[in-house]
Amino acid sequence: MKKILLTIMVVFAGALAANAQKFALVDMEYILKHVPAYERANEQLNQVSKKWEGEIQALLNEVETLYKKYQSESVFLSDTQKSKAEEAIVAKEKEASELKKKYFGSEGELFKKRQSLMSPIQDEIYNAVKEICDKKGYQLVLDRASGGSIIYASPKIDISDEILQRLGYSN
Repeated sequence: MKKILLTIMVVFAGALAANAQKFALVDMEYILKHVPAYERANEQLNQVSKKWEGEIQALLNEVETLYKKYQSESVFLSDTQKSKAEEAIVAKEKEASELKKKYFGSEGELFKKRQSLMSPIQDEIYNAVKEICDKKGYQLVLDRASGGSIIYASPKIDISDEILQRLGYSN
């Protein structure tokens, strides 16, 4: 009898603890849209990206020009001249490929630039979320924008506007 009573009390206490947890939602897309520093950082990244894409395209244009020249002159070239021209084309292609990897690779310059520009913004938002959670006792905060598995959420638990106010970007 004592075991049954103890089991019921443990289950009841667990149910109370589960109900006592507080949850909140944020919409990171909404928050970032209202943070001017994020828009400026995105613009900087787009400008740098376009500049680097231009450099790579210029190299690829050189490759194309070399290849067309090679095709038109190949009948007049000796075997050694052909191999030199082919090597020059391959070298330019390799240079373009390496430049693309340097700028746009997984650890490339664009990745590093994005991290340096976005990390302070993300840290500021994280700290605002943490302060609000500590103040209001939230144990879990979900991102509505990236959470594809959230089917419905009450607008009452969305703290996005509160975060913007904490960051100084009130509506």
